[in-house]
Amino acid sequence: MNDIFKLIFEHDLRLDQLRERHLDRDKQEVSGSIEDFLKPDPTYSKFYITGTRLGDENLFGLNQLLKYDQVLQRLADALNEFSVFRESERVDLVESIKTTEMGIPLILTQKGENSWIHLDLKLDHESNVGHKKEGIAKVLEAGDLVLYKENAHDGFDLHLFSKKNIYKSFFNQIKPLVSDQFRFFSINGKKIRSERKFYFETWTLDRPPHGAEEVFRETVL
Repeated sequence: MNDIFKLIFEHDLRLDQLRERHLDRDKQEVSGSIEDFLKPDPTYSKFYITGTRLGDENLFGLNQLLKYDQVLQRLADALNEFSVFRESERVDLVESIKTTEMGIPLILTQKGENSWIHLDLKLDHESNVGHKKEGIAKVLEAGDLVLYKENAHDGFDLHLFSKKNIYKSFFNQIKPLVSDQFRFFSINGKKIRSERKFYFETWTLDRPPHGAEEVFRETVL
């Protein structure tokens, strides 16, 4: 059996696309100042963290990996500068990932106890982030991160939103786990749009599609 770990990233996404938009022109905020026009659009990064255990029966979901516990600890180490909140309670990241119900987001903040003001953000049972874009935008604008679990075929995966690009931290923490039994793929989500490409490990593991790069022990950024 082999672990296939996939870190799917999308960078430079426009934060404006997460904000609520009104069709009624009277409700739109319009600014004609040259200063506003010249301001760069704020952006954010989105990460989808998933895995597959390949064997006689393939199992899909981050929590199906043989090195699941090690992966979670590595992810926590990559995010150790942040405090983690679930609703109004400060929690341990590893334990909360394991125990938090679907639809309850974890908020990661560097600002300490004030983060509870963002915790009215709730995702529906199916983790349909498309219906909660405005709430996520508010959290990101405050400099905090949003992490939540998403259903996978045999367990769950993780979805993370961050205004700060934290890809390098994930890369540096996960790479030491690479071995013959644990393969790490870094994937540009903008180029992997079909389900067939998403599950490439089931049919073309050694020739991944464009946008999916395998990370080896000697790989450097």
